Amino acid sequence: MENSVVSCLIIGSGPAGYTAAIYASRAGLNPVLYTGPEPGGQLMITNDVENFPGYPDGIMGPQMMEDLKKQATRFGADIRSGMATEVDFSSSPFKIKIDNEYTLEAQTVIVSTGASAKWLGLESETRLNGKGVSACAVCDGFFFRGQDVIIVGAGDTACEEATYLSKLCRKVTMLVRKGEMRASTIMQNRVLNTHNIEVLWNTETLEILGDEGVEGARVRNILTGEETNLLATGFFVAIGHKPNTGIFNGILDMDENGYIHTDKISTRTNVEGVFACGDAQDHIYRQAITAAGTGCMAALDAERYLASIEVVA
Repeated sequence: MENSVVSCLIIGSGPAGYTAAIYASRAGLNPVLYTGPEPGGQLMITNDVENFPGYPDGIMGPQMMEDLKKQATRFGADIRSGMATEVDFSSSPFKIKIDNEYTLEAQTVIVSTGASAKWLGLESETRLNGKGVSACAVCDGFFFRGQDVIIVGAGDTACEEATYLSKLCRKVTMLVRKGEMRASTIMQNRVLNTHNIEVLWNTETLEILGDEGVEGARVRNILTGEETNLLATGFFVAIGHKPNTGIFNGILDMDENGYIHTDKISTRTNVEGVFACGDAQDHIYRQAITAAGTGCMAALDAERYLASIEVVA
């Protein structure tokens, strides 16, 4: 255990965590940030980021995360490798175990553990990730203007992203494993009434085709067993995300999918002194810019909380 209590502990990196570290450092909170198992989060597997303000020519995802990390370090943030593996929020100061090895204490905790996209689990999917394979149409759809793309999914998010892609792409082929979607009726109707979206029912992906980039996909009709090669330059996976919030189960209030509940328009959780930001609590927008915004909010909320308990003391 560290000799002193950390004023502000940030669990997780990425746009939310690093922005929280920047604001907390400038506020004199001397934050300690643990990067987690995937430093930089989902943007580390994103090639071109063109929709984050301040980068008129775009920027590579890993470079953007390195820039944010350097900016946080410049103001004095203590950024460390490692991940939180156990937390005790029952009393203050909070106790957080790192890498199952040692425990530190903190007056405030900012949770910025993010969420991970669910994937199909194909070798070709991993190999072509960032080379035409994406889990975010809003992030990457722009690069496929006027082209043919494939999207996999059957929920509201998949329908929303298919509709978004239809405005940019020549044709969108939507693969649905069953004979029906689980999306809301209004979202299904939107897809089915869009002229350049074709839905292939009872269809699963066997392989994403291409060497240096996506060239198409080999799919199979589950009912007939017939295999077909589809031509496309983009392959979007929209089968959901999983928030990285498992260690907070039973401690922080969450929804049925594991996203942390925050209070109204703040980042406050049900535990005073613990705040949540980024994709760990946002299942709607899931953008780098919105994650950074809530990271700013969490740092400001933590600063105000610390000021309030100092006044009481």
